Amino acid sequence: MFMIQAKDLGLSSVGKVYRNLSYDELFEQEVQNQEGRISANGTVMIDTGKFTGRSPKDKYFVHQQPSFENITWGRVNQAMAPEVFDELYAEVIDYLSGKDLYVTDGFCGSNEKTRRSVRFVTEFAWQSHFVKNMFIRPDAEALKNFAPNFTVYNACSLSNKNWERHGLNSEVFVVFNIEKNVAIIGGTWYGGEMKKGIFTMMNYWLPLQGILSMHCSANVGKDGDVCLFFGLSGTGKTTLSTDAARKLIGDDEHGWDDDGIFNFEGGCYAKCINLSAENEPEIYNAIQRNALLENVMANDDGIIDFDDRSKTENTRVSYPIEHIENHEASLKAAHPKNIIFLTCDAFGVLPPVSKLTKEQAMYYFLSGYTAKVAGTERGVTEPQATFSACFGEAFLPLHPTVYAKLLGEKMEKHGVNAYLVNTGWAGGGYNEGKRMSIKATRACINAILDGSIEKVEFDRTRWFRLHIPKTLPGVDAKLLNPRNAWSDPLEFDKTAHKLAGMFIENFKKYIKDGDDFDFTAAGPQV
Repeated sequence: MFMIQAKDLGLSSVGKVYRNLSYDELFEQEVQNQEGRISANGTVMIDTGKFTGRSPKDKYFVHQQPSFENITWGRVNQAMAPEVFDELYAEVIDYLSGKDLYVTDGFCGSNEKTRRSVRFVTEFAWQSHFVKNMFIRPDAEALKNFAPNFTVYNACSLSNKNWERHGLNSEVFVVFNIEKNVAIIGGTWYGGEMKKGIFTMMNYWLPLQGILSMHCSANVGKDGDVCLFFGLSGTGKTTLSTDAARKLIGDDEHGWDDDGIFNFEGGCYAKCINLSAENEPEIYNAIQRNALLENVMANDDGIIDFDDRSKTENTRVSYPIEHIENHEASLKAAHPKNIIFLTCDAFGVLPPVSKLTKEQAMYYFLSGYTAKVAGTERGVTEPQATFSACFGEAFLPLHPTVYAKLLGEKMEKHGVNAYLVNTGWAGGGYNEGKRMSIKATRACINAILDGSIEKVEFDRTRWFRLHIPKTLPGVDAKLLNPRNAWSDPLEFDKTAHKLAGMFIENFKKYIKDGDDFDFTAAGPQV
C-alpha cells in the first residue's frame, strides 16, 4: 500500500486508500468484503448486477472546444452540456469523498512513446482487480513517479436521480471530459465500461497523431510474421488469435504506428459462454488464481458450468496476459503481413474464407458486418445484420473514415494481405444450416498464416464478388463456395440478394459527392 492524499485524488477527504495492491492483497480484500465467490480452482467470481454489458445509450462526451471540432456527434457520441457534467462531477466527488477506496495506476499502450498513464478510483476491490488485469502494470520504479494523464472515477453505486432534468437517457452515466482528462461512471457495475472507456480515449488521441487505433487481436509467428484479427463480439477474435503455435500480442486493442503493432493492454478479456478445454485450451487454462470471472454460474462446490447462460450470454473472464503461456512479453511486434476480418454470418451466405483486394478491404472494414442470432438477445427471433464501422463503431469518437484511411495507407505502404473469414453458418441460415466448426475455421486461418492459400485456384462469388479458393486442406470443398452447401441454390440466391441489399443500404452513409474515398464498387451488387 502506497500513501496517497485526498488532494492527490481530487477528493475532499478519504478513508482508507488501497493503492496498487498486489494480486494476493486484492484476493484478501475481495474475500473479506464478500464481493464474490471463489471457484473450485481458486478464481474469484463476481456478479455485476443487472448490467452484464456496456450501456452505450448512457455514454457521453462533454460538448466543448476544442474537442467539439474533432468528435463525430450523433447516436454513438452523444453530447453533454458542460454545466451538466460539472453537476455530475461534483456529485461523484462528494460521493467518493470520505470512503475507503481502491486506487489502481496503469499504462495504456506498450509503446512508451505514446502510452497514456491512467488512474482508476473505484469503490470495490474487484474493480481494482479488473483494471489491474486489463491494463499494463507499472513496475515499482514506475509507480514512484506515476503521474496520471487521465483519471477515471467509478462511483458505480451512485445513480443520477436528476437524469430527466439533465436531458439524459437514464440514471446511468459514463461521461468523458477530454479537456479535463477525466471520466466519471455512475449507476452501472459493469467493469467493461472502464476498459472500453480508455480504449475510446485512445481512439481519440492516437489518430490525431497519425497512429491507427484498432479493435483487433494480434499474434506473431516464429518468423516474425504478424497477423491482425478484426471482429465484433462472438466472431472468434480472442479464440482464433490465441494459438499455441504463435505468440499472442494481445486479444482486443492495438495501435499501428511507424514502428509496427503494439498492444494497448496488459491482459485479456474473453467470453466464457460454451468455453471448453477441448476447443479453447489456452483460454480455459488461463482461468486460474488472479483471473476474474464475471457473471458465470457455478454449483455449491464452485464448479463452473460454462454452458449456463441463465444470467447472461455475455459471461466473461479477465486475466493477465501472462496466463497465456505463449505470449509476446514486449506486447509489440513488426508491421503485419496479414489482416483477417472475422464475421459471424447467421444468414449462411458468406464463404468461410475470401481473399480481398485493397478496395474490398476498405469496404468490409467500414461495413464491420456480423449477424445476431435468435436466442442471444431478447426479441431476436431470426438473424439480424449488424454493421459496426471498423468493427468497433461504439468506441470511435472520430469519423469512421479517419480510421479507414489510416488503415488503407498502412496496408499499401507495408504490402499487407487482407482476408474475410466467416465463423458463422454454412449450408443454410441459422435455422437450417450448421455453424462452421472451429476445426474448419482454424484450417482457413492456418492456410492464410502459412501462405498456402496463395497457391490455390480461386473462384468468384456472384452477389458479393468475393475471391474464394476452390480447394483448401482441411476444409470440405463444398463449403468453400457457400451456394454449393445449400440444398436449395435458389433459396441461397434469394438470401444472398437480401443480405447484399443490407450491405448496400448501410454503406450509403459513407458516400459523399466528390469524395475520392468511395469504395461502393468493391461491395456487393444486386
